[in-house]
This record gives sequence, C-alpha cells and structure tokens, in this order.
Amino acid sequence: MNQNSRVNRNYKKKRKKSVWRIVLKVLLVFLTLFVVAGGYVVWQVYNDLQATTGEMYEEVEGQEQHTSRQERPVVVDDGEDPFSVLIMGIDTGDMGRVETGRSDTMMLLTVNPNTNKTSIVSIPRDTYTEIIGRGHKDKINHAYAFGGTSMAMNTVQNLFDVPVDYYVSVNMESMQQIVDAVGGISVIPPISFSSGEYSFVEGQSTHMDGSKALAYSRMRKSDPEGDYGRQHRQRQVIEGTMRSIASLDSILNYRTILGSMSDSMKTNMNFDDMVDMFNNYRGSVSNVEQVQLSGSGQMINGIYYEIIPDEEINRVSSHLKSELELN
Repeated sequence: MNQNSRVNRNYKKKRKKSVWRIVLKVLLVFLTLFVVAGGYVVWQVYNDLQATTGEMYEEVEGQEQHTSRQERPVVVDDGEDPFSVLIMGIDTGDMGRVETGRSDTMMLLTVNPNTNKTSIVSIPRDTYTEIIGRGHKDKINHAYAFGGTSMAMNTVQNLFDVPVDYYVSVNMESMQQIVDAVGGISVIPPISFSSGEYSFVEGQSTHMDGSKALAYSRMRKSDPEGDYGRQHRQRQVIEGTMRSIASLDSILNYRTILGSMSDSMKTNMNFDDMVDMFNNYRGSVSNVEQVQLSGSGQMINGIYYEIIPDEEINRVSSHLKSELELN
C-alpha cells in the first residue's frame, strides 16, 4: 500500500469520527432541550393545577370537630389513615335555579387504604333529622339551605356519630362537564327507561357522555323505587367517575378535569391533599361498596319526610365507624 492510500484511509477514519462526534453532540443538545422543555411543561402544569385547586378551595367555618378527630386527626400524607368525604350535589343551577339551593344529593364516602375499599352511603334527601344549629328537626337537605356547608357537615356528623373530614359540593349543572372531562363513563342500568332524548336498557352496559349521565342520574318519577332508585343511579355515576379518574396517569388529564370543575365545585381539600390522595389512595377506588340508608315515607303537618328507624341509623353508623377504624 502506497503512502497516499494510507493518508486517504486515515483521513476517512478521522472524518467518520468527526461526523459521529457532531451527530452525538447534536443529539445531546436536543435531549437536553427536550428534558428542559419537558421539565418546564410539568412545572407549568403543576402551577396551573395549584391555581385551579386554589379556586375550588373553601374552608368550612363553624364545623364542629368530632371527638375522634380531637384525639386522632386524619393525615393523608402517608396514605395510612381512613377518611370521610361528604359529597353534595347542590340544586343551584338545576332547572334554572339561582338561589343558594339545597343539597339535592348527599352521600358520605369513606376511603380505607388498609382494606383497599371505598364505601358510598346514600342519604335520602328527605331524611327527617335534627338540623344542627337550628334546634329542630327537618329534611336533611335543608341543612345546606339554612347554614351552608358547615351546617350540612355538622348535621351528618350528628346523624351517624362519625367525623366528616372533607366535603365536595358540585352544582347539578356541572355534572355533565365533569363526566365529559374524564372521557365519559360506563354503567349498567338496573331498569329500562327513557329520559329526554336518551333511552336506557336494563342490564346493558351503556357508555355515557356528560349530558346522558346527567339525564340518567336525574330521573326519579318513572323509577319504581322512587328516590331510592335515583340514589342508586347517582352512586353508579359517581363510582364510574371515580374509576375513570383513578385510571388516568397523566397530570395533563387532571389539568383538563380540574379546569372543568373550578367554577362549579367547592372543597376543603387543598392541592397537597389531592396529590396525596391520588398517590396514596388510588387502590381503594377499585373496590367500591354501596350502602343505602333506608326508611319509610310519612306526612307530618302536610309535609313529606323520610323517617329512618333508629336501628337503621345504628346499622349504617356501625358500618361507617368500622370503615373509619373508630371501633
């Protein structure tokens, strides 16, 4: 091999190495930019989520602390403490209403990470019970109308003798926005019926967008079980929504969901609480138990009330205490 051939060969090798170095540097630059950009996006979304949850956050003034929480406050940071949430569907905005409204839907939800179980207790809106802060008995859904969130929470605490740690209130008109934000839900109707433009078939799994889910959960008069039937369907919608939220793994999805809720939802959960609950309690949502508080209708002074026997209240109270590990 002559001298020129050796020189050309060495030159080509050096040139190849030089090209690969350039390519590698370019890739490293792009990778660095990608990581920086991704970090910025996450940071921006995180800040947006904080701002959104800040708009929804509303402290409860005047809530009476349950004795069990004085002894052992609930902490969600480590994901070990069971906790309770009062879910209220407020009828402000429903059928054109603009006044304060009543808690047309009331459910007490307990989440226990130690048993990986969530329990949803439905409370009939006409339940005849003492309204704490008013000094007399009335329909439980009037507590919110009389004294807002604190009176509703205090009344539920008194009814079951358990702490209500958190609350979530959503006006009825926002239901469809929430369901749409999670991509819709699937439920199996217990009966066949039509509501507005929608039809539902007993036993047939049905995927619903927000408008359809709202129609499904509202119908009451055509249900042979009346308000109890409606409460069952409302629990199905809430359970389906919870499952959809728990299945999401991208923070971008939560940005959309929380954005849709910011104008119509109030809660005393702050941003850190929500992050801790999502990270530490997601497994509990996969196992949901539905419980119905039941009584019988009775007219008192010309007004319809749902009278709940003491033994039924004790049954549900014992169930809740067990789920919250208060026994």
